[in-house]
Amino acid sequence: MARRTSSTVRTVRFYEEAGLIQPVQRTDGGHRLFPERELHRLRLVSDLRAAGLSLDDIRDLLDAKLDARNRAEAAQGVLTRLDEQLGSMRTRVALLQRLLGELCAAQELLQKCCSCASKAPLSASCNGCSILDALDEVPPAFEVLWHLER
Repeated sequence: MARRTSSTVRTVRFYEEAGLIQPVQRTDGGHRLFPERELHRLRLVSDLRAAGLSLDDIRDLLDAKLDARNRAEAAQGVLTRLDEQLGSMRTRVALLQRLLGELCAAQELLQKCCSCASKAPLSASCNGCSILDALDEVPPAFEVLWHLER
């Protein structure tokens, strides 16, 4: 399992102990044996964790159909959980896209700062900098990272 999912044995054990994956049996040597469906489940769980979902959110999503009385109710339960998680993911994606743009703009500006010929100490203000003065707007991340006061 660990090798096929590029996970560690420790990660596989952790998810097993958390009840998110289940081995079908153990070998005489104590190795866990998992069916193919658990491999897919481990990949999904790992991806959801990497996307920022908590173990409780993942467990809730995976178990959403368990209390249903019929297939339609089960589908609605899973759909409701998916809708909640997708909304949360869309919010995180929007935040990450905004932050990516802001940090890239700060990176681009800092690359220009690398060629600064000023001999003023770092604590000195960058007022009068032709690079900064040419900008319509200084990226907020740059202002924070550079302690810029304008």
